[in-house]
Amino acid sequence: MKFQSPFRDADGVRPNAVAIGSAVAGYAVALALIATGSVVAAAAGALLLAVSLTVSAYLIHECAHGTLFRRPEHNARLGAALGWLAGTCYAPFEALREKHLMHHAERIDCVSFDYRPLLSSSPRLLRWVALLEHAYIPAVDLIMHAAVITAPFRLERCRGRRRAVAAVLGLRLLQLCGLGLIWLPAPAFYALGYMLFLHVMRYMDAYQHSYELVVVGDRTELAGRVRPTRQFEELHTYSNPAPLLNLVTLNFGYHNAHHHRPAEPWYRLPALHRELYGDARANTLPFLSLLRNYHRNRVRILLGDYGVTDARCEDALAFQGALGVSFLTQF
Repeated sequence: MKFQSPFRDADGVRPNAVAIGSAVAGYAVALALIATGSVVAAAAGALLLAVSLTVSAYLIHECAHGTLFRRPEHNARLGAALGWLAGTCYAPFEALREKHLMHHAERIDCVSFDYRPLLSSSPRLLRWVALLEHAYIPAVDLIMHAAVITAPFRLERCRGRRRAVAAVLGLRLLQLCGLGLIWLPAPAFYALGYMLFLHVMRYMDAYQHSYELVVVGDRTELAGRVRPTRQFEELHTYSNPAPLLNLVTLNFGYHNAHHHRPAEPWYRLPALHRELYGDARANTLPFLSLLRNYHRNRVRILLGDYGVTDARCEDALAFQGALGVSFLTQF
């Protein structure tokens, strides 16, 4: 019998194998470096950890779109397995997949939890979060991930996952304790790598859309809602490709191309972007402007809207961006 590759596309075997191998091997090497007892090696390990977690996260995104393997169950299994690296293992992969596809279908920024009412109701917590964000500690993102972990203990619809979440949390804590037993500062370097990873994810998510933010549990809650048009999607979706980031975000910055053809695999997105837009800069935001925005707006955590950018996207300084809309924090 002729062997059939499990990968969906013949031209995807090599790039996908390299990406998956880089994520898994990078994570293992990062842990080894962090546990060496050398500050220099541990710092390098933290940076490598951030890279491997980022690649893992965007491979999970590919799995959600079914672009890696022929069979849906293989995409789901890899997505769930990579969730142990990227920290999405506290909720089912299917929940992440459903919410992300809802984002595409309904043209909204759908979230399972909105952190803003929580911070608005607690001035003390708001001050602490603002202080941490000022120090470049992504407190909002940590709150969003904590919401995923605590969901089975807060929400009736997630109640059935209590034991699974408790077991996963216990295993993750044992991993950190094991690192600490090998070398006491090791968990701090792991935390550093994880926070760098969260910053990359937040930067990428902040400037992809100017959609309506909707808190939704499942698709039935959107019944009767008028879906925005495809033209609205195009006008309110932005690309922000940057050469170095492209390597670790699997071309996620070519976001208009991704939304134009969501099932297009990550390694074809640059070509699709050129096919659609050529050299035109329409809806393509400049990297340096966005980086300045990210720095300036890092403590503006209760923004009511995303701000605006000019029609030609030549200056994005008024585009404040989204916060707390990661596809990783769905349940």
